[in-house]
Amino acid sequence: MALMQRLRSSFFVLGTNYAKWTSSQVILARAVSTMQPLSKKNEVTITFVKANGERIKAKGKVGDSILDIVVNNDIDLNGYGACEGTLTCSTCHLIFPKDVYDNLPAKPTDEENDMLDLAQEQTDTSRLGCQITMTEELDGIEVRVPAGINDARVS
Repeated sequence: MALMQRLRSSFFVLGTNYAKWTSSQVILARAVSTMQPLSKKNEVTITFVKANGERIKAKGKVGDSILDIVVNNDIDLNGYGACEGTLTCSTCHLIFPKDVYDNLPAKPTDEENDMLDLAQEQTDTSRLGCQITMTEELDGIEVRVPAGINDARVS
């Protein structure tokens, strides 16, 4: 607590006399930062396996949804993400390997399950890509893209 009070008063003094800062004072100020450290690995990869066997590898960032990765990499998946992630279609339906599905960071919501009920080729490991946020733990996953899509908005 005393250290923080000294730092606050130092910042006030330094802040008003910023022209007198030395590089050692700036380094000291940075050394006591309370910000979270940056992620060691900010980039993630995902491989989409289409029904015809074609494999498409794409890169994204930790925190991106799978829909973001498809859009940002301009991947042609025939109507994928038609509702832009608003949970009003099932066009971003993906099928995950069981071990990946079991370790996804969040479970499907009732709204997502309602949309999945309308998806073609639904399985026990189906999810909507717009609802999956990539983490470092998901880096390198492969997901299967069903052959057909069902846009629930058009029914």
